[in-house]
Amino acid sequence: MSNFVPYRPDEILEVLERHKVKYIVIGGLAAELRGSPYATRDVDVTPARTQENFKKLANALRELEAKLRVVDMAEPMEITLDEKSFEQGTTWTFVTKHGHIDIALLPDGTKGYEDLRRSATREKITENVTINVAALADVIRSKEAAGREKDRAVLPILRQVLERSKKQERGDQGYER
Repeated sequence: MSNFVPYRPDEILEVLERHKVKYIVIGGLAAELRGSPYATRDVDVTPARTQENFKKLANALRELEAKLRVVDMAEPMEITLDEKSFEQGTTWTFVTKHGHIDIALLPDGTKGYEDLRRSATREKITENVTINVAALADVIRSKEAAGREKDRAVLPILRQVLERSKKQERGDQGYER
């Protein structure tokens, strides 16, 4: 794999969908799909924590030619991907032929898939691909809990986007009557 990594989230998500992986899109891509003006360069997902789902996820990652990104290593590392791979931790970052994908079993401030699933909605991203996307309030909750500088920087805008979407749901026009 060269140093250039494409960014084709639609291709990554299409593979996950075809393998019938149960997951929720979180992080920057979820925020972007919910109206955030900030663009992201990776796909963050939280998969359901079952052996069957981990097997599907591993199969999808193998099809995507996923290699593990390791801090302080110049090149991503090839690892064996199977359902047992996800018993070794809670967060992984992979480089695939279509871009980066981060797998987070327990995103900061959440209890994982079941927690996020309650407020997630199905969103059509291409003609053939419909995915589960975390609610913006859950993305904000996770970014607040993470406390990283890059997350703190976008939180004010994400809160504005959330407030604007709540007003639209209520039918507010943005001015007093």
